[in-house]
Amino acid sequence: MKETLFSFLAIDNWTEFWWVMLGLAAQLTFAARFIVQWIASERAGRSYVPVAFWYLSILGGAILLTYAIYRKDAVFILGQSTGLLVYVRNLMLIRRVTRAEAEGRETQG
Repeated sequence: MKETLFSFLAIDNWTEFWWVMLGLAAQLTFAARFIVQWIASERAGRSYVPVAFWYLSILGGAILLTYAIYRKDAVFILGQSTGLLVYVRNLMLIRRVTRAEAEGRETQG
């Protein structure tokens, strides 16, 4: 059984197995963001990207980046690291707008 599993995953020890499990969990986290976005869009009745989408992107992307670094995969490292910059920047932009809206309400109130 172990040999079949290791062969299927192209690994040869338990350390590698747990790294693959971490990578799969990260990929599932990353993929979950689309389900969150889909549900939010259905509820809004239009295309909508909720803040949770960006947090799931960061969490999944950071774990995938860790996995890529362990695997020493330059393509994967580059893709995940640049993606993380975009996700963080989107949260910064959202926070800026939220803060400006809150300040606007304070001055009106």
